[in-house]
Amino acid sequence: MELDDTDREILRILQEDARTPFSEVARRIDMSSATVHDRVSRLEEAGVLRGYRAEVDPKAIGYGVSAFVGLRVQQGHEEEALETLRAVEGVREVHLTTGEYDVMMRVYAESTDDLRDLMFGQIATMDGFDRSQTMVILGTDYEEPGVPI
Repeated sequence: MELDDTDREILRILQEDARTPFSEVARRIDMSSATVHDRVSRLEEAGVLRGYRAEVDPKAIGYGVSAFVGLRVQQGHEEEALETLRAVEGVREVHLTTGEYDVMMRVYAESTDDLRDLMFGQIATMDGFDRSQTMVILGTDYEEPGVPI
């Protein structure tokens, strides 16, 4: 799908706050609400807009520890490994990567004890993985949700 400047501006506004009413989006870009609605529908149908989410602070709901985990996957076990990881509570992102690790994940746990249980009690015992490296996130200096538009 080819995006024009108006589509990009609509995406910027909705990415900043997905709850922005179409009437407000229309006012900000000097366009009718109906036209904004049509454009948003087109962006959704094309898969450009994949959904609308609330951003939740993990610490506010009890997840005091987050970590990046690199995993080496045994050759030929990639699909089953990814399917298994999707089902693990606490695993929030799974990315196929190049380099030393085949998979990079972001995980959340309530405490370091829970992180240890997640890593050694669940992930390390799964078939298809050779080794892992866990990097606990001590703090986040900058994290921009969304993508540059």
